[in-house]
Amino acid sequence: MTHPLRKHIEELISLTDEEFDFILGHFERIKKRKHQFLIQEEDFVNKEYWVIKGCLKTYFIDNTGKEHILQFAMENWWTSDYEAFTNQTKAKTSIDCLEDTELLYITFENREKLTSEMHKMERFWAKKSKIGRIALQNRILSLLKNSAKERYDLLLEQYPQLFQRVPKKLIASYLGVSRETLSRLNS
Repeated sequence: MTHPLRKHIEELISLTDEEFDFILGHFERIKKRKHQFLIQEEDFVNKEYWVIKGCLKTYFIDNTGKEHILQFAMENWWTSDYEAFTNQTKAKTSIDCLEDTELLYITFENREKLTSEMHKMERFWAKKSKIGRIALQNRILSLLKNSAKERYDLLLEQYPQLFQRVPKKLIASYLGVSRETLSRLNS
């Protein structure tokens, strides 16, 4: 059986068995329980995570105490506080496990080492970064130009499994609407 990370990487680049073994040697596996933090605001961030199993949310709390969800991450998704990871600084966001979660992580140092020693992985992360920027741009555009109903329908179309795994109040926060508005959109 092919390792799930290999399948994920090979969606963008091809690998030999030796290359994948080399890549996998730079990762560590961890498990987290539901409601455990992966990253908390103000933590120093030295890891990027790839989700094997589970669901997580990336969020911040504003000055009024309101939670704003930036991202959900499910199987085959990457997550971290990317500004903090890239700049090796403290997190501005928190990442919390919504389910029992199994992940692979790579440290900043190992990622730097891997990309300098294996240019295929540098290309892989460059492609993943472009895909992420496009998704972020589309999310911002959707928040700015689409109605709440259009944002709801788009999320349901793109990620129907999210609605089975994530509480409605969190989906409402992600969409930028109240729980009551979400109930109306859902009916």
